[in-house]
Amino acid sequence: MASGPAPRKCDPVTSAPGLDAPGSGGSGGAAPGGVTPAGTALDRGFFDRPSDEVAPDLLGRVITHGAVAVRLTEVEAYGGPGQDPASHTYRGRTLRNAVMFGDPGHLYVYFTYGMHFCANLVCLPEGHASAVLLRAGEVIAGADLVRRRRFPSGAGGSVPAGSGTPGRPDASDAVSPGGAGTGGSRTPSGGRRNVPDRDLARGPARLAVALGFERRHNGLDCCGTGPVRVFSGVPADPARIHTGPRTGVSTGAETPWRFWIDGDPTVSPYRPHVPRRRGRTEGPQPDVR
Repeated sequence: MASGPAPRKCDPVTSAPGLDAPGSGGSGGAAPGGVTPAGTALDRGFFDRPSDEVAPDLLGRVITHGAVAVRLTEVEAYGGPGQDPASHTYRGRTLRNAVMFGDPGHLYVYFTYGMHFCANLVCLPEGHASAVLLRAGEVIAGADLVRRRRFPSGAGGSVPAGSGTPGRPDASDAVSPGGAGTGGSRTPSGGRRNVPDRDLARGPARLAVALGFERRHNGLDCCGTGPVRVFSGVPADPARIHTGPRTGVSTGAETPWRFWIDGDPTVSPYRPHVPRRRGRTEGPQPDVR
């Protein structure tokens, strides 16, 4: 694998969380009721760039929602209308993808396969409609809460309302913003709470579960004072950033817009698109390792 483009230089991580670095454009503190990681909040200008530039620059950054913080280790870039056949916006604006046509730095959450949510960060100015899919990360705060979200107790397979947990707790790899991917399955409720730390947010649907993202979070501004924030963290070493084909896409598969931190155990295994066989009714099978 060839290494990807070098991430943009940014302000060094501050030693005192909550302090703004010059030009950061936002508060360095936590969102209301949330954790306070080191570093400064990324401003809208960070996301006001092509998605294939933002994507590698997101590696090593920290996204927070409430008590949970995830250090990003794997992402995928998706382009705009008429440019990227793997993107949800390739054929234009719809009710589902409308958030991608909005301002940069907003959260685009979509539901897929009738069981999984996936989360993206919108890039470029309004109307350009590109985004970065958050594929995997390391849970650095709130691991116990993430385990409860992934494997809730009780026959209902869900946690109390308002917890931000999708109804299918064992979400694993799921589709990209292009509508093709690796599907998903779930573990019976209450099981496998001893899941390794590396697997808590390993895969886009698992990451969405870890952060408690649901349909109601679609459109949240991650650059304001809302509950979801992205912090500078410690940017990945450019020498460790690798790039390759996106996972599970059936069109635009040759575009090397998947970016990951080489050697990081939380990165999900690559799976190419598998055409559906004639007479087969179920979707592509997930990687749940």
